[in-house]
Amino acid sequence: MSGPAGTPEPPLRIVVADDQASVREGLAAMLGMLPGIEVVAAAADGEQAVEAVADWHPDAILLDLRMPVLDGVEATRRLAEQHPDVAVVVLTTYADDASVLSALQAGARSYITKDATRDDIARALRSAVAGYSVLDPAVQHVLLAAAATGPEQDHEPACPSGGRPPDGLTRREAEILAMMARGMANPDIAAELYLSAATVKSHINRIFAKTGSPDRAAAIRYARDHDLL
Repeated sequence: MSGPAGTPEPPLRIVVADDQASVREGLAAMLGMLPGIEVVAAAADGEQAVEAVADWHPDAILLDLRMPVLDGVEATRRLAEQHPDVAVVVLTTYADDASVLSALQAGARSYITKDATRDDIARALRSAVAGYSVLDPAVQHVLLAAAATGPEQDHEPACPSGGRPPDGLTRREAEILAMMARGMANPDIAAELYLSAATVKSHINRIFAKTGSPDRAAAIRYARDHDLL
């Protein structure tokens, strides 16, 4: 690829952000071997990702959603506000409706899963820098479902105990936690709420993180202690 008068196009400058060192280093090495891409920095959490973009002024950032200190959605929101010229490409294992909609609403330009090939990732980065969106097929399915039913948060039920749920739980998460405390298994919760099994699992993972629960039993104790039944 060449620029004006046949001069080579400068490489895309990329920041990679993932809390798992092996994934982060693997992505940086893989992308660094591709023509026209230069990995200028790597970050282990969302806060480092925002700082790396401020320091290096890349063309794009390849960003995981589940990271410590500052999660990927909030990092995306800050990047969209502070560095709107930097394309945010989400690369994550999660393709549930809440994750997809939150990331895209925060300002992510593209959303792909970790099943993507090296060429898929490179294509998503180049397209995002050019101003186009690339969405994983699973993500497209989620968006079509959301368009048909409306965003989940628009019809979330009230917190079972009334008022706002504690510790940053959403109303949907509080409802699922209450159902867990009543002894319902994941497939039963999914059927009751018309959600996919993957979406329920993602909600439960966020419940564990927000409530500091290492397992289901601890989350159920939390629900009882906070009158969420």
